[in-house]
Amino acid sequence: MEILIVEDEAEIAQLIQLYLEKEGFSCRTCRDGISALQIFQEQKPDLIILDLMIPGLDGLEVCARVRQKPGSKDPFILMLTAKGEELDRIIGLSTGADDYMVKPFSPKELVARVRALLRRTMRQGGQSQVYRTQNFILDVDQRSAARQKDDRTESLDLTTLEFDLLSTFMSYPGRVWNRTQLIDKLWGSNFFGDERVVDTHIARLRKKIEPDPANPTFVKTVIGVGYRFEDIAT
Repeated sequence: MEILIVEDEAEIAQLIQLYLEKEGFSCRTCRDGISALQIFQEQKPDLIILDLMIPGLDGLEVCARVRQKPGSKDPFILMLTAKGEELDRIIGLSTGADDYMVKPFSPKELVARVRALLRRTMRQGGQSQVYRTQNFILDVDQRSAARQKDDRTESLDLTTLEFDLLSTFMSYPGRVWNRTQLIDKLWGSNFFGDERVVDTHIARLRKKIEPDPANPTFVKTVIGVGYRFEDIAT
C-alpha cells in the first residue's frame, strides 16, 4: 500500500514515516499542497495523511481537489491537524476526508487508523465487492442489500438510486457527504435540477433501513453540511 504524507513539519513527517514503514507501508512525503497534488496525480497513493495547515494550498483545498478528480483510484484521506474544534472536524469531513486526528497524536493510534481505513480496500477487492457493517451487508456486484436484525438477515427492497445511495454511504462509514458530492456519485455530470432531490431519496432510504425514520440511527443529518452514515465496519 502506498501512502503519501503531506506535512510541513519535518520531525512529524519523519515520525509518521518511521512508524508506517515499520508496518510495511511504502511512504512518500512532501511539505506543501501543490506538491501533494502533483504526487497524487503521478503516483495514485492508496491513502493520504494530510496536514490542514500547509503552504501553498491548504489541506482543505487539497482534499477537495483530490475528491473532484480522483481518477482511477480514490484514496482514503486522514486529516492531521492542530485544530480540534468540532466545527473544524465537520468541515474537514464534509470536504471529503475519511478520518481526522488532532495533534499531538499517538503514532500507534495513527497506524491503527490507517490500517482500519485500508481494510475497507481489502474488503472491496476480488471478484465480489461487498461492504459489511454491524447492521448491514451490501453486495455491489449482485445488487443485493440486507440488514441484520435480531440474529436474522432481512433482505432490503431498494430502488436503484436507494441502493447506490446506501452503497456510497457504506463505502466510507463516518464520512460527511454534502448534496453536491452525492449528486456527483449518483447522477454524475448529467444531473440537471434541484439539489434537494437528494433529501427526498434520503427520506425514502431511511424508511427502509431505519428502526425509526423520524429519529435516524444510521443516516444522520449534519446540520448545514449534509449526511453521514454511522455503523461500525466489520
